[in-house]
Amino acid sequence: MKPTKLFNIISIGILVVAVALAGFGLNQWIQRERVLRKVVERLTAESRVADVLVTRSEYDETTKKIKTTIKFLEYDAQGMPLEPKFFTFEGNIIQFQSLVVRFADKLVETGDRLRGKSAYFFMKAFVLAGANTQVFDITKTDEIPGGYQVVGEENEFEKKLWTEFWRYALDPQKRERAGIKNVQIEAPGSMFLPGTIYTLRIEHDGGIRIDAQPVPEILKGEKIENPAQA
Repeated sequence: MKPTKLFNIISIGILVVAVALAGFGLNQWIQRERVLRKVVERLTAESRVADVLVTRSEYDETTKKIKTTIKFLEYDAQGMPLEPKFFTFEGNIIQFQSLVVRFADKLVETGDRLRGKSAYFFMKAFVLAGANTQVFDITKTDEIPGGYQVVGEENEFEKKLWTEFWRYALDPQKRERAGIKNVQIEAPGSMFLPGTIYTLRIEHDGGIRIDAQPVPEILKGEKIENPAQA
């Protein structure tokens, strides 16, 4: 075989190997990018957990305060609405006391089935007014929140999580074993006005926040029935 021909064959072989390696490297890079994208998506994802709507707002001449009735509609872990609750306050600066459990970042990153996003439950709705503070219970602290309970199934992890949350909050070793980053009570609040839908969202690696947006045109002027006043 002539040297020139042999050289060409070797050159082609080297080129083929180089292209193959480059393709392999490209595939690895693409795969790595996909994984990183999923991690970022999980860490920055959020879920709607409740909607709040003012169903009645009127000025009370006696107390010189705005009397506000809200409809509180919570959603379960699958995004399905629970039974709505109605609360009436003297005032419109309303807060929602909630317990939030944040899990370790690596569990959120990998989308762990039970601990892939922050867990929470609403404890109370309240208006601070000194001696006249008004408080309504949403969920009792010694029970599994309705939004997490799976009908017909027992989940020991969830049961322990909700009935022993103070131990998780105060015991570093217990938190670490359960993959919990921290446990704390939050109380997001806002001024609640008619004509606005307030959406409470939980960030998968964080806490609860309140977003506000105008009521859709189709619902403006519609009367929303409050069973407690029917």
